[in-house]
Amino acid sequence: MDTHVSRGHSALSTKEQVYHLLKTRILNLQLTPGTSISEKEMSIEFNVSRTPVRESFLRLAQEGLLDIYPQKGTFVSLIDLNMVEEARFMREHLERAVVRIACEKLDQDHLFALDLNLSMQRLCIEQKDYKRMFELDQEFHRTIFEGCRKMNVWLVIQQMNSHFNRARMLRLATDLNWGVIFEQHTSIVEAIKQQNAESAESLMKEHLMMASVDRESLKKNYPGYFK
Repeated sequence: MDTHVSRGHSALSTKEQVYHLLKTRILNLQLTPGTSISEKEMSIEFNVSRTPVRESFLRLAQEGLLDIYPQKGTFVSLIDLNMVEEARFMREHLERAVVRIACEKLDQDHLFALDLNLSMQRLCIEQKDYKRMFELDQEFHRTIFEGCRKMNVWLVIQQMNSHFNRARMLRLATDLNWGVIFEQHTSIVEAIKQQNAESAESLMKEHLMMASVDRESLKKNYPGYFK
C-alpha cells in the first residue's frame, strides 16, 4: 500500500492523509486486530512529525478502531461482535426502507451506475480481489442511498460501521460467499428496475442477514480477532 504523505500541504491535510492511510490499513486488515502500533514507527514510515500521527490515533480511538493504554501502548482494537450486530441491525432496517424508495425514485443514471458496479464485481470475483470487492460492495449500497437523496443517512451509518466493515472484509478475505453476494446484488437491482418494492425489501433483508450467519464461523476460524 502507498504510505507516501504528500508534502507542501497544510498540517490539516497531512493529518487527514495519515488518518485515512491508517484507517484503510485497519479496515483492510493489513493491521490486524490486536496489533501493537506506535506513534514513532508510524511517523517514521509516513515521514511526518508525531503530531498528525498522535491526532490520528486519537480520532481512530474515538471511532473504536484503536485502543490506547497509558504506559502500555496502542493496539488495533479487537472486533466487537455486539457492535457488528448493532451496525448490521441499523443497516438492515434503514436499507430496507431506502430500497423501497429506490423502486420509485432511482433514475437511469444511478441504475446504470449499479449495472456498471455489478460488472466490476464480476471481474473481482474472477480475479479474487477481495479488497476491491469490498470497495465495490460499499459503492453499490452508497449508490442506492445517493439515488434516493439519503446521503446524510448513509453518513450516519458509516459512523457505526467500523466493526461491521472489518467483519465483512474478513469474510471476503476468507473467500466466503462471493458468488452469493453478487447474486443478491444482481437480484436487488432487478427488483428495483421492476419497481417491485416487496421483493427488493425482502432481498435486502436476506442480504444483510448474511453478516449474522457468517460471524460465528469467522469467530471460530479467527478467535484472536474478536472480543
